[in-house]
Amino acid sequence: MSDFAARLADASTKAAVLADALPYITQFSGKIVVIKYGGNALAGSEGIDPLDLFCTDVVLMRAIGMYPVVVHGGGPQITDLMQRLGKESTFVDGLRVTDAETVDIVRMALVGKVNREIVSALNRHGSYAVGLSGEDAGLIRVDQRDPRLGFVGDVRSIDPTIVHRLIAEDLIPVIATVGTDDDGQAYNINADTVAGAIAAALDAEKLVYLTDVAGVYERWPDQASLISRIDVDGLEKLVSDGALSEGMIPKIESCIGALRGGVRSAHILDGRLPHALLLEFFTREGVGTMVMP
Repeated sequence: MSDFAARLADASTKAAVLADALPYITQFSGKIVVIKYGGNALAGSEGIDPLDLFCTDVVLMRAIGMYPVVVHGGGPQITDLMQRLGKESTFVDGLRVTDAETVDIVRMALVGKVNREIVSALNRHGSYAVGLSGEDAGLIRVDQRDPRLGFVGDVRSIDPTIVHRLIAEDLIPVIATVGTDDDGQAYNINADTVAGAIAAALDAEKLVYLTDVAGVYERWPDQASLISRIDVDGLEKLVSDGALSEGMIPKIESCIGALRGGVRSAHILDGRLPHALLLEFFTREGVGTMVMP
């Protein structure tokens, strides 16, 4: 095959991909999509910048008329900063004890570091992203989970007003998962839980969890048991049967709550896969696990 013929074949393949994506682009234009960004999901591989690939997908979604909202935590970054500051992490029932000093470190790691990195990476592809946390404009109100854990909160309510305002300005909100109680005290919150609560409050079309596995498995860790599509009842049965890995349970519980709260679909994807968002949304085959009400 000549060089010209090879280029023509490559161009034809790309054109066919774009044509196949058109019905999905039309379907999702104008719809809100909440994406939970996990640090473990985007570990990347040699020669690949996972954050840049993720941001390319998100900005492309915005450019074709979708309204992405990014929600992130940052457990590894919190642990790293604590170690650098000479503070040892303590856990109760698998949850980090967050005293007054630790909650300040959480804010520094999530709001001051991770949030700024995501916003900066998104804005390299277009001036869209604006960073905020649950402390801003009363976005996330929390109740203390357990006095033994200190400033670890459970979501009590979401006020999505500030997010709607940013969306109306064609911006991409990037939300760090720190919330406050009625006295303005900051709390660390599970990012999976926050993503589900925000998706429900925004009446989102889709909720996406980017993680470090290919999706939900019927018999974890049997790779052949990956589920491509399941409904909420089926997902609840997997939880009750104890079929899920411990690390997946917060995502699944958040997913169930969001779908019961009106979100139209949820997706659990391997964020290490290049362009996982585009493959899931704009191809017939998709990737990962799609959950329906």
